[in-house]
Amino acid sequence: MENNKQSHLAVEMVEIDSERAGQRLDNFLITKLKGVPKSRIYKMFRKGEVRVNKGRIKPQYRLVEGDVVRVPPVRVPDQPEKVLSVPYLQDKLEGRILYEDERLLVLNKPSGMAVHGGSGLSYGVIEALRAIRPESRFLELVHRLDKETSGCLVVAKKRSTLRELHELFRGNDVDKRYLALFVGQFVQKYQLVDVPLDKNVRVSGERMVTVSKTGKPSQTEFRLKKSFSEYTLVEAKLRTGRTHQIRVHAAYIDYPLAGDSRYGIDSVNQKLRKNGLKRLFLHSSKISFKLPSSGDFIKVEAPLDDDLAAFLEGLAE
Repeated sequence: MENNKQSHLAVEMVEIDSERAGQRLDNFLITKLKGVPKSRIYKMFRKGEVRVNKGRIKPQYRLVEGDVVRVPPVRVPDQPEKVLSVPYLQDKLEGRILYEDERLLVLNKPSGMAVHGGSGLSYGVIEALRAIRPESRFLELVHRLDKETSGCLVVAKKRSTLRELHELFRGNDVDKRYLALFVGQFVQKYQLVDVPLDKNVRVSGERMVTVSKTGKPSQTEFRLKKSFSEYTLVEAKLRTGRTHQIRVHAAYIDYPLAGDSRYGIDSVNQKLRKNGLKRLFLHSSKISFKLPSSGDFIKVEAPLDDDLAAFLEGLAE
């Protein structure tokens, strides 16, 4: 009995429509040939098996509407499929959709759930959404949130919308606000932190971000919301969108975030866990933007999760 299955029995010729136009060719194939190792896909390029309009092409080529892509037949080793419990995922995610139209949706992402699978995770938010929305032709992340961060996460339902939103996120056209809990009493009503950040990877593979003169420009606005005896609730507004930006900027001004296992204070976090805070206190509370194609202004707010709200209520003022 043959141990391999053939996912594509013959050469397939795919004509590119307006929704796929602008996408890199290698990313198009990675999506289309799910389960095929990336190394195999790039080998197909080197051997000339992938063609566009009958000509050899480079992986970074950006597709144009009307292009005809030759997709070669590929054998994929049988692998046991990771089964996602659809009822469980529906219960976990459907009730957390804050806004949805034909172009996009905004989800109140749960803390502890990565935005996508990988690094030992069988699934993340985007895989879960695809599992509970099998009829959807297109669902892609517009941006990312850390695994432990909850709140507003935007998902595109059309490739044209994804391109449009990527342009907005690259500029300063998206207003992103977060609620965060500082360790310590933040005495200022407002502070702009403007220090560059650099992304590094430790030998262990752990990703760390540090303040560095050679890093990328990074700006975060912090505004006082409510003071407690040992902590301060603040609103953080991102002017740039670097990895771990709020967490690193908060630690840089000596107000690490409560529950931050990477940039925070271990002894404080242990005390917080005993008092009921089991996670990072960082929540994407508001997001707003204007879609240039339609002129529609979209503003979405995500309420604090019950565990964070309950923890705040128990703090001494």
